[in-house]
Amino acid sequence: MRRRSVLLAVPAGLVTLAGCGDEKSDTAKTKPSTSPSPSASTSSAPPPKIVDGPLPAITAGTKFNEKPTVAKGSGAPSKDLAVKTVIAGSGKTVAENDYIQANYLGQVWDTAKVFDNSYDRKTPLIIQLSQGSIIDGWRYALAGKKAGSRVLMSVPPTWGYGKQGNTQAGIKGTDTLVFVVDIQNTFNAKSSAQGKEVAQGDAKLPKVGTNTDGKAPSIDVPKTAAPTKLVANYVIEGDGEEVKADSSVLVQYKGVLWDTGKEFDSTYSRSALTSFSLQQVVKGWSQGLTGKKVGSRVLIVVPPKLGYGDNPPSGSGIKKDSTLVFSVDILAKM
Repeated sequence: MRRRSVLLAVPAGLVTLAGCGDEKSDTAKTKPSTSPSPSASTSSAPPPKIVDGPLPAITAGTKFNEKPTVAKGSGAPSKDLAVKTVIAGSGKTVAENDYIQANYLGQVWDTAKVFDNSYDRKTPLIIQLSQGSIIDGWRYALAGKKAGSRVLMSVPPTWGYGKQGNTQAGIKGTDTLVFVVDIQNTFNAKSSAQGKEVAQGDAKLPKVGTNTDGKAPSIDVPKTAAPTKLVANYVIEGDGEEVKADSSVLVQYKGVLWDTGKEFDSTYSRSALTSFSLQQVVKGWSQGLTGKKVGSRVLIVVPPKLGYGDNPPSGSGIKKDSTLVFSVDILAKM
């Protein structure tokens, strides 16, 4: 199982999509996390004062997205949140409650002991900058920064792991933490697929809008019989990494019923992105998204046998043996 970041303030809840969770399948069962799950960011600590330093030097790996080496802290660390933009990016501005994609390294001020880093895993962290999802130091230090930036920060216990520390990571309750964060990208409720439009020439299949302005795309369902097999076609083809069968993804999506065209679920209407593992959704989603590229918009038509069959979720508005139609924007692979 992929090692989870110790940055998580609480275990990341495995999202059951309203209209996409398959409670009957074995793959829908939540797997236990083997990583620390401190609840520091759920505290009621007041917002920190943000200062320029002191901060230890980055002595090697000074380029963006290059694994850094950071010196041991000199003297006493600040009791405030010290933040410095080492490399200024020019991408989208990060806001609180956005999801960020970032590489990072974390170490203890007093010892320079590295307790976590994503560079060695060769997998950037994708996480929401929201209270309860990540330590507060990140929430306050990264809001307002731009994608493409490298940020150096020192986080006192108050906005880190609190007095309890994090024993699994070797962090004491008195430890100030030093982080280098390379912000690769940021995503919010206005994020959309980015890629090349693909012709939709089959009149027997729904046609999905190609707008990329963050608004929900239209889904026009033809007045024909629904297909009996899974359909998973590009509407917009991105150029990112291919999604694997065991991947977790960050998405925008909209779902309608084939029979009526009525929307039954949508991240757009909630103004909130969602993330989930492909091992924890209905087979139509897991099979339909496997092999597709990050950055893409995908039309998925899910026949009943790969959806909910005769057991749709209560209150979902989905009838038994319904064929479901989705537009899914794959924003990131987690």
